[in-house]
Amino acid sequence: MNAEKRLEIFKRLKLAIPNPATELNYSNTFELLIAVMLSAQATDKSVNLATGKLFPVANTPESMLALGLDRLEHYIKTIGLYRSKAKNVLATCQILIQQHQSQVPNSRSALEALPGVGRKTANVVLNTAFGEPTIAVDTHLFRLGNRIKLATGKTVLDVEKKYVKTIPAEFMQDAHHLLILHGRYVCTARKPKCAECCIEDLCEYQAKEYHLPASVKPTSK
Repeated sequence: MNAEKRLEIFKRLKLAIPNPATELNYSNTFELLIAVMLSAQATDKSVNLATGKLFPVANTPESMLALGLDRLEHYIKTIGLYRSKAKNVLATCQILIQQHQSQVPNSRSALEALPGVGRKTANVVLNTAFGEPTIAVDTHLFRLGNRIKLATGKTVLDVEKKYVKTIPAEFMQDAHHLLILHGRYVCTARKPKCAECCIEDLCEYQAKEYHLPASVKPTSK
């Protein structure tokens, strides 16, 4: 895929999604960090349901740590892998208090040193909270990169590097959320909505699918 086509793809995505943002609910950087940690292998909807009850009770490292393991697990038990996530959240709170004055650090190395925080989570926090032009490659971005041919690769890191190298500079800040929202609602995993896609003519996917809306029935001849 050439640079001209990539630029046009992001121009159209930006027109279709003028205010790209995470769908996780949060009101401060600590809440964002915790929400992203909880979202691993879980839907944003399930995380928001849990944090909607958790964050009014605990939204600082100190208050979260004060909950203790049993109470924290109670709040997040509807989220997958909640037991291990609860342990990581509390361990992270302890480190934030002891090493970072209860603030979420804005460096990749410090973020990835936190229990339960990998490269993807660090990228989300750096991009969303601190405005850094990072690309967090989740299942949507990995699928889109290889399907559309925006960033092909066999591993998440390969795809991330391709994105960083090839995304037009003016769209780097919004690229993560533009792509994740496009992948979540249009270029879906099983039945991509090619007929509704704003970049259908630019996409290099070879097996495009065009589904008629349920209300539209083919006319018989």
